[in-house]
Amino acid sequence: MSCTVLDEVFEVIKQRKAEMPPGSYVASLFEKGEDKILEKVGEEAIEVILASKSGGKGELIYESADLIFHLMVLLASKGVELSEVYEELRRRRR
Repeated sequence: MSCTVLDEVFEVIKQRKAEMPPGSYVASLFEKGEDKILEKVGEEAIEVILASKSGGKGELIYESADLIFHLMVLLASKGVELSEVYEELRRRRR
């Protein structure tokens, strides 16, 4: 499988989890724990909905990127690989 920007970002997220560098936003989410990560996923999901209802295309794209990013942080926190999500999507396509 070719490397996509999602794969690249996910690798950085996993690296931040492993190294926990000071000043890293991702590391701060891991430090704050699962409840904070879940809160961010929920917040970003609501922002996607609001952007879809009243924002323009650009706002929807921006908020969607935030949601996908925070969802990837959640996946990494639970030890789920992005490739596993890809495989589930492939399975559903069959």
